[in-house]
Amino acid sequence: MEDHQHARDLAASEGPSAGSGATVEHPPGPGLSELITLQWQRERGDLDLQNFLLAIYFMRLGTLVDRAYDRHCQKEYGINGGDMRLMLALRRSGPPYVKRPTDLFRALLVTSGAITKKVDRLVEAGYVERMADPSHNGGFLVHLTRKGLQVVERAIEHLANHSALAPAMARLSAEERKRGSAFALRILSALESEDAAAEEEEEPPARKAATGRRR
Repeated sequence: MEDHQHARDLAASEGPSAGSGATVEHPPGPGLSELITLQWQRERGDLDLQNFLLAIYFMRLGTLVDRAYDRHCQKEYGINGGDMRLMLALRRSGPPYVKRPTDLFRALLVTSGAITKKVDRLVEAGYVERMADPSHNGGFLVHLTRKGLQVVERAIEHLANHSALAPAMARLSAEERKRGSAFALRILSALESEDAAAEEEEEPPARKAATGRRR
């Protein structure tokens, strides 16, 4: 309750003064993420919390979007949102919509075991199929089927027209949306570069050689 009151006091102090004759409207209490921010600022105001809090915002944003899209995918296509992301990765690669499992788990930031389970579920649903990899003895490729392509096209149109972000984005100007997207992309690009470099350093020499031959 104290945090909610603190947020109202801050809003009031930044608004028109009481003597200006303007009516000061007290906004409702802060949302959950705003409350988390206020709590950390209260508890550790001695620290620069900008990066720490931004990471929390990104994680909570991803969780909320994932949760909404997972419900949609379960209802409409009988698969979860994570499985749909694999299909989206195949679709954005362009015809013939084929990728190696290695490419998929790197693109989706999941383990090879998770990719195997996703492929199993999507094969069962008829959305993808396994094909022999001619460049890797015993390996396989993941191919988007005609049925899978039809489903993923519907999914893309839903994401474009009915994104979970739409209600929040509608409150921003076109310029704010543009700047927000550019900011998020720069942060992600920098982090992905760091992660790729760290992965390259940790990869065993034998595995590096094998990966190089497959490429």
